[in-house]
Amino acid sequence: MNRILRTTGALIASLFFSAAAFSAEMPGADPAQLWNYITKVSPYTSWSYWPDHQGMQRGRAPHGPKHKVFVNDIALMSNKVPLPNGSIQVKESYSRSGRMMAITVMYKVKGYNPADGDWFWAKYTKKGLARPSGKPRGCIGCHGTRERNDFVLVHDF
Repeated sequence: MNRILRTTGALIASLFFSAAAFSAEMPGADPAQLWNYITKVSPYTSWSYWPDHQGMQRGRAPHGPKHKVFVNDIALMSNKVPLPNGSIQVKESYSRSGRMMAITVMYKVKGYNPADGDWFWAKYTKKGLARPSGKPRGCIGCHGTRERNDFVLVHDF
């Protein structure tokens, strides 16, 4: 019995410290930290697609005529709204000829912007320069049409 309790206690402690380490590596609501996270710490190109939005898809303004949407495991494992804090969706936008034009990110940050789902937004150049970032009215206005779907346009919960 003692052995089971020690093993269970060790497992719980391990899970606690793993969760603490995981949350410690998530970036703040800052475009430079977020860019570093999605390109170096956890490269978004190794993430999955939404199951109902795989690979290159037709797009529309302001993102361009083609796009790919990558999601981290936190978002992907969620089957209901609101998505958990730490959820990230990355959209690569392409021209008709297939040239990547921009990388746009939605990042769920607890307490960042409760009125608009706590999403932090950033639109990056391929080199990581973010303009705009934060709470852009254009992003929120368009994605706000799907507020009941936690501002996610390309996947239904």
